[in-house]
Amino acid sequence: MAIMSVISTLDNNGMEVMGPDIIIYHYPSASIVSGSLLTVESNHFCVLKSRGMIINVYEMGQYPISTGDKPIIGSMVQGFFGGQSPWQYEALYVNRAKLVVRATGLALSAEMAEMQYDVDYYVHVPTKDGALKLIQHMPYAGHVLTTEALNAYAGPVVEQAINQVIQVTPLEQVNEKIHDLTDVVRSHLSEFLDGYGIALDTVKVLVRPRDERMRALIGLKAFGLDEAAAVRYYTAILMAERGVVSAPNMAVGAPFAIGGVVPTVPVDGVTNGAAKV
Repeated sequence: MAIMSVISTLDNNGMEVMGPDIIIYHYPSASIVSGSLLTVESNHFCVLKSRGMIINVYEMGQYPISTGDKPIIGSMVQGFFGGQSPWQYEALYVNRAKLVVRATGLALSAEMAEMQYDVDYYVHVPTKDGALKLIQHMPYAGHVLTTEALNAYAGPVVEQAINQVIQVTPLEQVNEKIHDLTDVVRSHLSEFLDGYGIALDTVKVLVRPRDERMRALIGLKAFGLDEAAAVRYYTAILMAERGVVSAPNMAVGAPFAIGGVVPTVPVDGVTNGAAKV
């Protein structure tokens, strides 16, 4: 008596293989035949295919697989197909849970300063039609489609949306445009993902200058310092970190003196290599 094959997203040790970074999981076996039992969890869809043709899309439950044609029975099956039905199937599981995807990259401000951005966006496949659209339109390699692979398609859309705002915004005003950036990214990304049957839930955008010194100077200016004072205080911080005792003088813009005597001579007081007395 043949043992019924159970198809699911559990491995041989009973562990779930569809983690938070897996969108599509292709069951890696050719043993799915008529008589197999297809198991679908509550947070999955399952798309069943046969010879490249989509048979059905299943939600939570267990479903016996049977051929829609007249079954081949008796000695014909035993002789020609080793006791198994000749109709083989593919099971593709689609994760319907909310997944997080991260896109990172560089954009240029109005002054051509490099800005680094991080965009976290949350997606899910809401319907059976969405799962079908995803299977039909999203290519993948191997047996899985990961969130990283999805971002390979969506990343350029995020980059274009970010640059649309940042390239016309002065460096110091970029953070004031975060809400505009978020709205633009959400609009572009939602329209793009909808073509793959994926719904966009939440978008979080973070933008900052790529250069660490620029970030420090902007932070000092946030305390009310002008450009010259911000540069002095930033230099003073670096000097203090290196143990230079004249760091406070740099901060306030005063000369450094040892014992009350300024160890410098004005340039206009030097004649023929000697100081005037």
